[in-house]
Amino acid sequence: MRGNRTVRGMFQSMAVICAAAGVIYFFIPHDENADPIKPVDYRVELVTAQRAAPYTVLAPQGLAKGWTPTSVSYERADGDAWHLGFLSPDRQYVAVEQSTARPEKYIAEVSHDARDTGRTQQVAGQAWQRWEGPKYDALVRRDKGVTTVVTGTASYERLAEMAAALTAPKKA
Repeated sequence: MRGNRTVRGMFQSMAVICAAAGVIYFFIPHDENADPIKPVDYRVELVTAQRAAPYTVLAPQGLAKGWTPTSVSYERADGDAWHLGFLSPDRQYVAVEQSTARPEKYIAEVSHDARDTGRTQQVAGQAWQRWEGPKYDALVRRDKGVTTVVTGTASYERLAEMAAALTAPKKA
């Protein structure tokens, strides 16, 4: 007799839990069509990086509508590494990476093992090296102790669009 009460109690508990879950699902507003990507505001991190980095920290200005900033970081202890990630208007990932770390190791790390093609691409009057990889492609520029990498899943055209928009924002 005692075993029947235990099983019956378990089913009653499950019924209460399922009813509560149903109420939550149907009465708590949710939007299946909402964009799961939440833009980040990178202004504070940009100012911090500008003050701390031993190089000119770059960020895009004047990008066309549809570029969404998704991630930002500055790691002083890790080669003064600046990272700024975006989704392009065609929903491809593009990141701006800068660091004083050893270039070959750093480029391979942030581009997920892309390799130098030996070719260059002119972007806004500057020569960028083209790197190709199994996951990300990249445009790379080395200048006065800092390596700048524009990398991601986007096409070289989108990478060049980001590279062309990179400027040294005015310090606050």
